[in-house]
Amino acid sequence: MKSVIWSRYKRELAAAVAYLALLVAVGAVAPSFYSAANLRDLLVNNAPVLIVATGMTMVIIVREIDISVGSQFAVCSVVAGLLAKAGAPIPLLIPALIAVGAAMGALNGWLIGRLRIPSIIATLAMYVAWRDALRWATQGAWVQGLPDDFQWFGLGQSRGQWLIVAAAIALLVFFAWALRNLRAGRALYAVGSQREAARLLGLNPSALVFGVFTLMGALVGLAALLNAVRFATVPSNAGTGLELKAIASVVVGGTAISGGRGTLIGTLIGTALLGTTGTALTFAGINPFWEKAMQGAIILVALISEVALGRLTHEPR
Repeated sequence: MKSVIWSRYKRELAAAVAYLALLVAVGAVAPSFYSAANLRDLLVNNAPVLIVATGMTMVIIVREIDISVGSQFAVCSVVAGLLAKAGAPIPLLIPALIAVGAAMGALNGWLIGRLRIPSIIATLAMYVAWRDALRWATQGAWVQGLPDDFQWFGLGQSRGQWLIVAAAIALLVFFAWALRNLRAGRALYAVGSQREAARLLGLNPSALVFGVFTLMGALVGLAALLNAVRFATVPSNAGTGLELKAIASVVVGGTAISGGRGTLIGTLIGTALLGTTGTALTFAGINPFWEKAMQGAIILVALISEVALGRLTHEPR
């Protein structure tokens, strides 16, 4: 039984051990790290990243990648701010932002699934296009003067922040269940493992790729809204570096960058590990400028571990 668990979840377990080691080390140096306020801030700050990483996990499982999510996030954030200033109610904002994100994701899906453009090229092009279009449209200006009922969805910070965390966890749990139990979820693994074999089994890889990128965009739109309600202004450069955070969280969590393998539990652990690094360095008295270097080292170790574990168990790469 233990060998089965290890064989199936060894990458997730390795990430969990690394995360626990980080928590223990920082707690030993700075016990105040475990304060309720700090733990709450970690949860709230990383909830939007977790939502995006949830979508990115499914994209990578089908052996694709999306580096345009940061730009999509910025567009959706500005749209959320403008709609809020125009008086749009919260019940309208939620489906509107999901629709805007889904439309941008669908464009990626069409370019990749239908036109067969490699995902790294298509999403790089859209990354630049959306950023430049937003920069031209806003002239770099931030959206200010947001109404009070927009911030924290009008629930106040104490309740609004837990709504954001609950939404992120609920989405992760739902999609984790869907990947394991729904035919469409299992089909993603089949397409990511061997696309031609999946086609021979009657699956439509192009349609699945289109659907995954559309879903990715919808999750980005929702994440952008949940992030925007936390602040009094919306910066036009929102989401800078988000694509790297999401991809890194997925890879550190054990999802194979080559596709066909991965779990959302691993993504949760990866998001927590990378999201905690900066705060941990601050509490440990280390210059926060080392955060990127630390995260890079974690990613490198994860990739090396992927190769080592694969060889140890004679898995093909």
